[in-house]
Amino acid sequence: MVFADREDAGRRLAARLGHLRGQSVVVLGLPRGGVPVAFEVARALGAPLDVIVVRKLGAPRQPELAMGAVGEGGVRVISRQIVRAARVPDEELAAATAREQAAVDEGAARYRARCPRQPLDGKVAVVVDDGIATGATARAACQVARAHGAARVVLAVPVAPPGWQARIGADADELACVRTPPAFFAVGQFYKSFPQVSDDEVVACLQQAGAALDGADAGPPGATGTAGPPAFSGEVRPQAGSVQLVGDLTVPENAPEIVVFAHGSGSSRHSPRNRHVARVLNGAGLGTLLFDLLTPEEELDRTNVFNIGLLAGRLAEATSWLRAQPRAAGAAIGYFGASTGAAAALRAAAGPGAGIAAVVSRGGRPDLARPRLAAVTAPVLLIVGSHDKVVLGLNRRAQAELRCENDLAVVPGASHLFEEPGTLDAAAGLARDWFTSHLTLDPARLGAN
Repeated sequence: MVFADREDAGRRLAARLGHLRGQSVVVLGLPRGGVPVAFEVARALGAPLDVIVVRKLGAPRQPELAMGAVGEGGVRVISRQIVRAARVPDEELAAATAREQAAVDEGAARYRARCPRQPLDGKVAVVVDDGIATGATARAACQVARAHGAARVVLAVPVAPPGWQARIGADADELACVRTPPAFFAVGQFYKSFPQVSDDEVVACLQQAGAALDGADAGPPGATGTAGPPAFSGEVRPQAGSVQLVGDLTVPENAPEIVVFAHGSGSSRHSPRNRHVARVLNGAGLGTLLFDLLTPEEELDRTNVFNIGLLAGRLAEATSWLRAQPRAAGAAIGYFGASTGAAAALRAAAGPGAGIAAVVSRGGRPDLARPRLAAVTAPVLLIVGSHDKVVLGLNRRAQAELRCENDLAVVPGASHLFEEPGTLDAAAGLARDWFTSHLTLDPARLGAN
């Protein structure tokens, strides 16, 4: 993917961050190129926009090795471990700190005369740049944001090299990226237009964003404004027959579609992979329900996690509960299943009168849904990693038994758990695109289920 410009990249990045709407967020752009990207993110989230002026402290003779960072207000973050490992004398550290702090103060002075700094105490700080190369400056920004009192730090960029997450480590609580292309040489190669950004443009972005929060139109001609905060996001307790389950429901404002997650064996609603996919779907305006199909006591019996009939029945009952909730009234319902949960999703979707509008399977076992596969009428997308050879073969054979609209998407370089850099993002993007194009209420098709 090549972005048209930083504004285009910002809009695409904002789609990955929709789950932050309604939270106490401050968006922080790295001057100068990160600010136009951050402007679009702040506009989509309805959040304040600010800059985060930082300088990393490069170790002597190893400038890309960050031994710390300095920021506005005299904030200083030092990694004593790296200082000791690099054998940096105290006087050299002090000299580097003074030099970089002067650069920070000079840069901040250009912006603060017209745009006061936004307080971060107790806030979610979303640090945004136009891309990551080494990640050193982004890490410094995250460290300084936390030192300024941010309760949670999110690092968000449109593009980064494979494996970039490991470079950031624990400096951010959450990472978001639109694309991680394998052939990565420089950030600018992924933009059709990548001009230098001036200080005046940075200030203009900050002033426009401030005016937008005060009720003025900060967008370009034809802009339609921002989406409202989530209508609901919190814990729910779906009733499945005589059993009460526990789940997490997120429904953005006026969301016309909700995706129900069916987790596989050994995972739960806390699965980081499924929660990542859910955030991507939320960012596209889709509601999500992640819940545990079994009670904690039932999970102790391993035969239950492979009892597809039981799991499918629970999924169908929880779907009925969801449809009875006012916030889901009239919404189209889709299923997202992983591993054995995919079999449960397909079997539940094949039930008489199920009314499921679309199904996506990630690393699933659709073969376990036989002989009900031919009865599924909802469009089905099967997502499998290219390195997951056994499951890929099972999916290909199961696909031959489907009679509905269907497709098989193979994610290059992915294993069963999609742990390789960029592969989970690819799977989440495929799921998002399938649901946004197929998850609609079609009375003729839904009545046939």
